[in-house]
Amino acid sequence: MVQSVVLVHGLRTSATMWRRQVELLEGLGHEAIAIDLPGHGPRMNERFTLEGAVAAISYAVESARHPVFLCGFSLGGYTSIHYAGTPDPAGRPIMGLLAASCGTRPYRVVLDAWRAAARVIHTFPDRGLGLNNWAVRAAVRDPHLADDVIRGGVALEVMDDALRELRALDPVASLRRIRQPVWLVNGTLDHFRLEERRYAAAAPDARLLHVRGATHMVSLTRPDEFERILLAALDSVAP
Repeated sequence: MVQSVVLVHGLRTSATMWRRQVELLEGLGHEAIAIDLPGHGPRMNERFTLEGAVAAISYAVESARHPVFLCGFSLGGYTSIHYAGTPDPAGRPIMGLLAASCGTRPYRVVLDAWRAAARVIHTFPDRGLGLNNWAVRAAVRDPHLADDVIRGGVALEVMDDALRELRALDPVASLRRIRQPVWLVNGTLDHFRLEERRYAAAAPDARLLHVRGATHMVSLTRPDEFERILLAALDSVAP
C-alpha cells in the first residue's frame, strides 16, 4: 500500500538530513515529505516555537496524498510525539509514529544547562559552526550522509528558543494519549534513551527497538538498520 511518510528532523539540522530515506521511500512508490521546522533550513530567519513546530507537522500531515506515517528524530521525535498526543476532537490523522532518539524527558535543569553551554559556544568567532560541523563528521562516518546534515544549513541561533520551548513537553503524558502504533527507536550508544522503557510502558501500543552500535544520530550512523525498521513499521500498519 502506498503511504505518505512525514519526516521531522533534529535540532540544528533540516529536511536535508533525510535525503537517503526520501530516495528510498520514493523509490518504493511512497510519498516522502521531509519538512523544515521553524528556525531551521530555509526557515532559519524565523523563531522556533512549539506552536509553530506543531503547525508545520500538521500542515504536512493534512497536505499528504495518502495515509500518513509520522517519523521524527530527536527534536523531531519530541515534537512528533507532542503533535500525535495533543487532544483533537477528530483524532490525529496518522497511521503510526516512529520516534527516534528522544527517550529521555526534557528536564528543565538539563535544558537550561544546554542553553548556557550554547551561549558560551556562540561567543566563538564563527558562532560555533566549525565545532558543529566537526562533531557531525566525527559522529557520521559516511561523508555523504554528513554532507546531508550540513547541506541545509546549520541552525546555530535556534538553540535558546528550542531548548526553552521543550520545557513545556511531557512525552510520557503525550504517549498515553496516542492510540496508533508507536515505534520507539534508539541506538544502543545513545545518551537520550534513559527513560525509554517508561516511554514504552506509557503508550497503549508501543514497540521499543534498539539499533546496535548506533549513537544518537541513529538514522545516519546505522541507516540500513534504521530503514529496515521504518519499512517494517510501514508494512505493519498497511491495511
